[in-house]
Amino acid sequence: MVAFLSISANSQDKKKKRYKLPNIDLSHWSVTTPQLNEKGSATNVEPPQILNYATDERLIPYMYNDSTSGALVFYAYPSEATTANTKYSRSELREQMVPGDNNVNWTFAQGGTIKGKLAMESVSKDADGKYHKVIIMQIHGRLTNEQRDLIGQKDNNAPPILKIYWENGKIRVKTKEVKNISLSGDALLHEEAWDDDKGFNFEQEVGFGKFTLEVKVSDGKMVVVLNNSEYKVYENIHMKKWGIFENYFKAGNYFQSRDEGAFAKVKYYELEVSHK
Repeated sequence: MVAFLSISANSQDKKKKRYKLPNIDLSHWSVTTPQLNEKGSATNVEPPQILNYATDERLIPYMYNDSTSGALVFYAYPSEATTANTKYSRSELREQMVPGDNNVNWTFAQGGTIKGKLAMESVSKDADGKYHKVIIMQIHGRLTNEQRDLIGQKDNNAPPILKIYWENGKIRVKTKEVKNISLSGDALLHEEAWDDDKGFNFEQEVGFGKFTLEVKVSDGKMVVVLNNSEYKVYENIHMKKWGIFENYFKAGNYFQSRDEGAFAKVKYYELEVSHK
């Protein structure tokens, strides 16, 4: 009888070891999902409620553990639940330096680093047989309340200075450039002062395997690193002028398609953020 109990306990220990959890602290992140809330907009869950994602019925379909691989899965598809200035849906985390408060953010001069280990689990294809694009990491600009009022804008939204795409198995980076480099001060706060750059493609193909992404920001400089081996450095007049904005990190699955039946699942194994 004793021997039987010993074997049973060992078996249970092995099962416990096989159950893996992602290495992600969600206490400083909110999440937006493709589900409509009672007000008819995209569902957003902030800390501390986000910590209960495994049992929160609002989040279970869109943000859940893959206990076999130890990943946090973000599932997104085209829905009516979109956010300001976009037609696309998302299951995406938004950094909150102060949990539950979007008004505390950081500037390039203050600096910040985000690092993630992730993988594309699955993604649909378009009519031409190409995989749909997914934004997997971002740095988004934000107007302070004073800046918002100064330029007469109705919200605090500013452009994203960084968008990192998974695109046909490769990693593509897009950033912003000021249209007129002679602009300064309050003139830089208007969205129309900025335009997309031409973009940059890393050489490595990540496909559906694990890879690491790191973004390091400092005064007038932004560095994007893929798998600790390929680097893209932005250190120019555009980065310097971007210093007028506050920013926050985003990570997850910002799905870039409205095709019927389209979807993507992004797995994050690790995610960490630090500031000076």
